[in-house]
Amino acid sequence: MASLADAPLGRITPYPERYDPRLLFRILRREQRDALGLGDALPFHGFDDWTAYELSWLDDNGKPQVGVAHLRIPCDSVALPESKSLKLYLGSLAHERLGSARSVADLVSRDLQEACGTAVTVAVVDAARFAELAIQPLQGICIDDEPIDTDTFHRDPGVLSWAGSELADESVHSSLFRSTCPITGQPDYGDVIVRYVGRQIDHPSLLGYLLSYRQHGAFHETCAENIFLDIMGRCSPARLTVHARFTRRGGLDINPFRSNFESASFPLLRTPRQ
Repeated sequence: MASLADAPLGRITPYPERYDPRLLFRILRREQRDALGLGDALPFHGFDDWTAYELSWLDDNGKPQVGVAHLRIPCDSVALPESKSLKLYLGSLAHERLGSARSVADLVSRDLQEACGTAVTVAVVDAARFAELAIQPLQGICIDDEPIDTDTFHRDPGVLSWAGSELADESVHSSLFRSTCPITGQPDYGDVIVRYVGRQIDHPSLLGYLLSYRQHGAFHETCAENIFLDIMGRCSPARLTVHARFTRRGGLDINPFRSNFESASFPLLRTPRQ
């Protein structure tokens, strides 16, 4: 297995001319989770939803077609694709006669299953159905206006605290999240949604905790899992969901979902920033 140093991320790479599934570079989840102290028994379930906005192929007559692909990779997969390699792989379809959007979805699903070691759900929305890509506002309480004074911009779970002894069943969210790519150092922006049942979490402390990722280098999926583990470790809710919706880079957005009580049928969003 190649190391992450061999990934195309952060390198100048030629754009592919022809279809090539070998462009997909696998990142083993175990390598990322060992640093989090996670064993084989994960304390959550969930998935990573990817949206690919830069997708094109040829129909049977050679006429270019465009679409938006939705990819769902289970969080217990052996591996996930490195994002730039996925962009290059999808770009390699541009000169292939693949016919319908369904044919494209079947091909991408097959190749990602081989790369990830598990079944991957793929749906392609073609141009005739772009109106289905509706934008929805985030539900729940926005904590971005909470008054805080902070200069902590490296992940610090120690700032998390309870608001009191009252129990809460609530969904809160912030649009101020920022982390950095551990390879390139480029910023990653996103919305983070936290739904929990348990002793009420102090909203200013939760906002301060999320802001502490501002200079933290980690992949999107690792950030979501870190947030889940830190909230669980510091605040011990009976139920917890962390859902991150990152803005796109390279035509891709990545949206990790981790929960110990909600199912994979949890309704997904396309936020105004996406």
